[in-house]
Amino acid sequence: MSLFLTRQPVINRQGKIIATRLCVHGGGGHPAAVDALNDLTDAWPQGERGLFVHFDVLPDGLALFDWVAPANVTIELPGAPFAGEQAEAFVAALKESGLSLCYTFDAGAAQVLGGGGNRFRFVGFDTAAFSAAQLKVLAAKTESFGIPVAFNVEAQEAFKACLDAGMSAAAGWFVKQPASAPAKQLNASQAHIVRVLNLVRKNADVGEIETALKQDVALSYKLLRYINSAGFGLSCEVQSFRHAVTILGYDKLNKWLSLLLVTASKDPMAPTLMHTALTRGRMMEQLGHGLVDPSEYDNLFITGAFSLLDLLLGVGMEQALDAMYLPEPITDALLGNGGLYAPFLELARACESGDGAPLAAQAELLGLSAAQVNRAQLAALAFADTMEY
Repeated sequence: MSLFLTRQPVINRQGKIIATRLCVHGGGGHPAAVDALNDLTDAWPQGERGLFVHFDVLPDGLALFDWVAPANVTIELPGAPFAGEQAEAFVAALKESGLSLCYTFDAGAAQVLGGGGNRFRFVGFDTAAFSAAQLKVLAAKTESFGIPVAFNVEAQEAFKACLDAGMSAAAGWFVKQPASAPAKQLNASQAHIVRVLNLVRKNADVGEIETALKQDVALSYKLLRYINSAGFGLSCEVQSFRHAVTILGYDKLNKWLSLLLVTASKDPMAPTLMHTALTRGRMMEQLGHGLVDPSEYDNLFITGAFSLLDLLLGVGMEQALDAMYLPEPITDALLGNGGLYAPFLELARACESGDGAPLAAQAELLGLSAAQVNRAQLAALAFADTMEY
């Protein structure tokens, strides 16, 4: 079954990701959709961050309870299954399952919340269906039934309005809206990272690169922290830059130095953008296996990681790339000029859409199955979750 997952970050008042909302597309309510989810069990992110799971069509009958949902999952439920012919059996199975639940507020709210027997951890509100004024009233009325969360928030102003209305967090891609007009040039810290990156790409002497790194102690510290992170999977701890070069080589070091540029932003929403950029990069890198030469894998990662560089650095993409000596396929993909890496970047972006159709179409273009795409996305999420920003 071609079942695809798209996602939204769930962001709290401090601008940090507290969970990921996964939307399940393509199941059509068929019980086999649950089988497809069970096949992904070993790929599911198991970290501290929660996962909301929304079905575009809920599995028929009691099929939902055949899914062995990971412990960090909260399932979103509308009112319909609480009012159908199998409502009594559904409620009984729900109580037996012990699942973490989010009620998606709809016309059945009076019956579902008023019944008294249903227990929800969250109450979700689709911002496409309610105004800010309505959300404020509904949040007050439902606060005793679950923590209020807003879904499908696509504008910075809407995010603020949701918080003002009493929402504890909001899911959506409003973070991809520029917070301000682009600056004319990189700041001093960003420019310094670019200089170090260029030295690595030119295979400069280790001592020269080490000297450049030492000009910014924080930069050296962050580099070693990233290299030693769980996501990298090294068997020993890297103690110095020279040690890193010995173990990794220049090509791998280029990849991890690129992380420093991605994480150089001080914007309040930067952690979410960083997480998204690293998820894109890791996913592209994994999906490239078998489709491009192994020498291209790191470049696929860098393409994804740099795909939000304009927002992270607060400058136009052309300005961000202007000072860097990047391979042409990376530059072409980031500037929208096509090339070898562009289809992979489009696929990664499609995972952030609210519609599964563009994702399915892009996967077909690359000859990738739904399972391959879903596994890569889940693994990439788990990887990004291990990084500190």
